[in-house]
Amino acid sequence: MFVAGAAGLAAVPLLAAASPELSVFELRQYTLKGGTRTAFTRLFEQQFVTSQDAVGCHVLAVFRDLDDPDRFVWIRGFADMDARKTALQTFYTGPAWQAHRNEANAMIVDSDNVLLLKRISGPVGPKTLANKGVTRIAIHRLRDVDPAAFAAFFDAWMRPEIRAAGGALIATLASEAAANNFPQLPVREHDPVFLWIAHFPDVAGERGFDARLRARSGWRDGIADSLLPALMQKPEVLRLAPSISVPDA
Repeated sequence: MFVAGAAGLAAVPLLAAASPELSVFELRQYTLKGGTRTAFTRLFEQQFVTSQDAVGCHVLAVFRDLDDPDRFVWIRGFADMDARKTALQTFYTGPAWQAHRNEANAMIVDSDNVLLLKRISGPVGPKTLANKGVTRIAIHRLRDVDPAAFAAFFDAWMRPEIRAAGGALIATLASEAAANNFPQLPVREHDPVFLWIAHFPDVAGERGFDARLRARSGWRDGIADSLLPALMQKPEVLRLAPSISVPDA
């Protein structure tokens, strides 16, 4: 979040209620300086949750990355792209960010790993994203693959297999086609993706998921040649635990 010296964020307990009418989302991954995640999370919770929500930047979930102690992951949503532009302009010129940006930025190494997304299926909000346990986000790079075709394949073949392997699917999202209308905050515009979010009750249940999915046969027979570029490489996988409790609207 390097805006006018942008930085990081931090906190540990409560988030603001989010509007149910959201169509645009950001999945934001920050690399923090070693040992600062707890402090960053605290700052984020205290200064950047309700202040964003008040202007239309709805913080939906904040996570600890279980595989990287220096990664801070969060998701926020907006009513639409025009609302996103207005909300970001208002927040980053507003009192909360201006007062605390230097403290936040001092803890951030990189804040440009951001996906701008639209919802394909399932609810994307605090009630589903901030459950206790483990949230798994799998990001498939689509390259030259048609997003609609991949989404149809996912629903027909992958969704039931993920469920059978123990994953409780929450939602699917894909890259938002509209251009980033707040360029002060870069996003991965030329990296089209499809991602799915699933929940597991605990670390042990999530840890065995890959082996259980590999053990299931047959579903790969439905892969069309046109989808192979997205499936030949392993998806980027985030294994996350909630670090802030976000009340639902």
